[in-house]
Amino acid sequence: MGITALAFTAIITGGIAIHQQAYADTETSKAPVYRVYNPNTGEHLLTPAGFEVIVLEKAGWKSEGIAFDIPLSNPPYSGYPVVQRLYNPNAGDHHYITSDFEATSLVSIGWKNDGTAFRFPVAKANTGVPVYRLYNPNAKVGSHHFTMSSYERDSLIKAGWKNEGTAFNAYTK
Repeated sequence: MGITALAFTAIITGGIAIHQQAYADTETSKAPVYRVYNPNTGEHLLTPAGFEVIVLEKAGWKSEGIAFDIPLSNPPYSGYPVVQRLYNPNAGDHHYITSDFEATSLVSIGWKNDGTAFRFPVAKANTGVPVYRLYNPNAKVGSHHFTMSSYERDSLIKAGWKNEGTAFNAYTK
């Protein structure tokens, strides 16, 4: 009975499962951002919404687990940089940026802002670890990739991807 009530509560609240943990360097609680992969297009999608992972898995995407953790904070995310998720309806691609200027520029040429439900705060510049941004000039979908792994970054660079540096900082386990 307890499991059923918990599952019902998760469904009613949007299916978002949030874990919290304390880190030695800060007392800030953390929440996960998940990464899922579309084997048909090659795109990796980042989402703070656990319910979105479930929906995408039912549509054939593969869960890659937790990509990184973010500060557990409510809007307006006082003092934290905020990642905006944009969608290109022509290519079927998503992009993640903290720059309002870049977001406005992309929206002006046809990208769609996925809205506040898919915005999330990230670590401040002097905290956390880098999330690297890479660009594949040969891809139409999944042309940008975001990873905390320097091994994955270096492997993609060797395969012809362009290193665009640090996109933002986040927390690891």
